[in-house]
Amino acid sequence: MAALWTLPLLLSGCLLGCLALTPPDELPQPHNLPPLLGFNGSDGGPSVDLPMALRVFSVDYHHVQAPFEIVLWIMLASLAKLGFHWSGRVPAVVPESCVLIMVGLLVGGVIYGVRHSAPPTLSADAFFLFLLPPIVLDAGYFLPGRLFFENLGTILWYAVLGTLWNVLGIGLSLYGVCLLAQSSLGDVSLLHCLLFGSLIAAVDPVAVLSVFQEMHVNEQLHILVFGESLLNDAVTVVLYKLFESFLRLPSVSGLDVLLGGCRVVVVGLGGLCVGLFFGLVAALTSRFTSKAQVIAPLFVFLYSYLSYLTSEMLHLSGIMAIVTCAVTMKQYVEANVSEHSNTSIQYFLKMWSSVSETLIFIFLGVSTIQDVHMWSWPFVCSTLLLCLIWRATGVLLLTAVVNKLRRNAVTFRDQFIIAYGGLRGAICFSLVFLIDDFPKKRLFITTTIVVILFTVFVQGMTIKPLVELLDVKRKKRALPTVSEEIHSRLIDHLLAGIEDVVGYWGQHYWKDKFEQFNKKYLRRFLIREDHQARSSILRVYQELERREQRGDEEAPPLVDPRSHSRLLLPEEMDSIRRILSRNLQNFNNKQTPAYSRHTLHQDTTMDRTRKPLHRHQSLGERHTYNTITHWPQVEDGEFSESHRVRAGLSRSHTVCSISPRPVLQDSSASAQTAPADPRPAGDDQVFPQHQVPARRTPKKQLSFVLENEKQQ
Repeated sequence: MAALWTLPLLLSGCLLGCLALTPPDELPQPHNLPPLLGFNGSDGGPSVDLPMALRVFSVDYHHVQAPFEIVLWIMLASLAKLGFHWSGRVPAVVPESCVLIMVGLLVGGVIYGVRHSAPPTLSADAFFLFLLPPIVLDAGYFLPGRLFFENLGTILWYAVLGTLWNVLGIGLSLYGVCLLAQSSLGDVSLLHCLLFGSLIAAVDPVAVLSVFQEMHVNEQLHILVFGESLLNDAVTVVLYKLFESFLRLPSVSGLDVLLGGCRVVVVGLGGLCVGLFFGLVAALTSRFTSKAQVIAPLFVFLYSYLSYLTSEMLHLSGIMAIVTCAVTMKQYVEANVSEHSNTSIQYFLKMWSSVSETLIFIFLGVSTIQDVHMWSWPFVCSTLLLCLIWRATGVLLLTAVVNKLRRNAVTFRDQFIIAYGGLRGAICFSLVFLIDDFPKKRLFITTTIVVILFTVFVQGMTIKPLVELLDVKRKKRALPTVSEEIHSRLIDHLLAGIEDVVGYWGQHYWKDKFEQFNKKYLRRFLIREDHQARSSILRVYQELERREQRGDEEAPPLVDPRSHSRLLLPEEMDSIRRILSRNLQNFNNKQTPAYSRHTLHQDTTMDRTRKPLHRHQSLGERHTYNTITHWPQVEDGEFSESHRVRAGLSRSHTVCSISPRPVLQDSSASAQTAPADPRPAGDDQVFPQHQVPARRTPKKQLSFVLENEKQQ
C-alpha cells in the first residue's frame, strides 16, 4: 500500500521538475537557412558557424512540453484515484472528491513553494470544451429513461423555478448585505450581486454524482437530485450569460428584461432541438455500420461532441444539447451495433468521464493556491449561510406544491437530502474566472472557493451518515427480472387505457402514443431490419441481457447468419403453427394447477378434457373438502398408469396429490362401503390386480350422485 502511494509522490516530483524548467530566450532560426547556419549575436548579420559534433544523446523537452505535462497530470490524477480505492477504510468515511481536492491542494502548495508563483489554473475554456462534455455525455447516455421521464415534471420544477428562486434570493440578499456594509462593499452593484448569485447557485453534477453514487440511495431520490443538478447547470449558465450581457449595457430597461426572458427560453429549446437532430443522425448512421463495426462506437462520441460544440457556437445550451443527443440515440444505437461495440461504448464513456472528473477535482485543489484572494467576513459568511437557507426554503416550498400533483409524494427525509445535497463544484469555479475585471472580482473568487470547499468537505462527508441516521430508503441492488418488466409494462398499458377512457391526457397516455409512433416509424427507419425485435417481450429480454452480461464475449454463431434473412414460406408458417398449437395443447392437458388459498375450487377451464366433478357438501363437511373424479378405464380392467385417483384434497396438498383421509360418501351408502386405505400413495403408484375391485366402488357411487343431481 505504501508503494502505491509513492507513485503519485514521485510523479508529482517529476511534474514539479518539468514545471520548474523555464524556456531559454533564444532567437528563432530562419527557415531559409540550413540547419548549421545561425545569427551572430553581435551585429545581427548572417554568419557561418562551425559545424557541431554529432550528438549521441540530447534532450528537447520544449518540443513535447504540452502533451508531456498533460499526460503527467492525467497520470497523477489516475494514480491518486487508484490509491484512494486501495486505502482501506478511507472510502467509507471520506468521499473521493475530497481526497482528490486534498491531493490537488498538496501539489499546488508544493508548486507554489518551489516556484514562488501561482500554479497553473484550470481555464474556463478547457473546462467547458474538454472536461465537462464527457461527464455530461456519460450521465445522459446511461440516464435511467423510465425514472427520468416519470419524474420529469418534478425535475423541471426544481431545476427551473428552484434555480430562479435561488439566484434571485441569493443575489438580492447579498445586495442587501452590501448596502449594510457600505465601507467595504459599497462598490458592488445589484447586477454584480445577481451575476454572482447565478453562478453560486449552480449545483454541480460532478460533485453530486461522485457523492450520491457511493451512498446507493433509492432510485427516485437519486434521479431527482441528479436530474435537478444536470438541468440546473443549463439554467445557471444561461442566467449567468444574461446578467453578464446586462452588465455590458449602459442601462437596463424593461424591454431588455423581456428580451432576456425570451433569450432564456430560446437558448434552452435551441439546445434541445440541436441535440435531438444530432441524436437522430447518429442513430441513422449506426444503421449502416454492419460492415464496419470497428468504427461504430466512434459515431457516438463524434455526434455527441459535435452537438455540444454546435450549441456553443450558436450560443445555445450545450449541456441540454449533449444530454438530449445521448438520450435520443441510445436505444437505436444499442439495437444497431454489436455487443462488442456496446461494451466499448460503455467502458470508454466511463473511462473518459472518470478521468475528466478526477482532473477537475485535482485542479480545483491546485487552483485554490493563488495570490488573488480577497477576504471579507460579512460577504463570505453571508454567502455561505444564504446558499443553505434559500436552497432549503426553495425545496420545501416547491415540494409542498408538487406533492399535490404526484402519486408518490416526496417525503420529508428525501426533501432534506435534496436540500442538503446541493453541492457546488467546478461549474461555479470556472464561471467566476470569466467575470470581467472589477474591484471585487478577487472577493468573488475567494467566496466561491470557500463555498465549494465547504459543500464538498462538510456536506459531502456528513451526508452519508445523515442518510443512515434518517434511515432513507436505499436502492434495490438486484436487477429487475423479465416478469417484473412485463408486469410494469402491463400496468403502463392499463393506465394508458384508463386515461384514454376517462379522457385524461396524462403521462401514460402520451407515453403510449410515443411508443406507438416509435414502433411504427422511428424504429423501422433508424434500426436495421435484421435487428428489429418482433416482440416487446423480446426487446425487454434483450435489454436485461445487456445489463447482466456486459463485458461477456459474444458466442460464435452456430448457423450461417445469412439464413435469417430469408422470409419463411406460407407452407412453413402453417406447419409451425400446427406444431405449436398441437404441442401447446398437449402441454396444457398435462398441467395440474396447484392449490391456492385465493381459489375456492379447481378452475375447469384449465383442463377441459378431464371435466372434474365436485360433490355438493353440507356445512359440516366443509372441513374435509374432497374431490372425486371419474377416470376412464383401460381394456384389462385396470386404471392406466397415467391416471390416478384424486381424493381428499386438503389445504397443504395440491390437486394432483392423494390425501390419507377416507373419502366421504353419501349417508345412504355409507354402511356398504369399506374404509379407504390409510397408506399415502405416491405420485407414481400403480394399483395391483387385487386392489382393483375395491377401488371401483367410488365410481358407482359417483353415478348415483349424478343421477340425484339431475333429479334435483
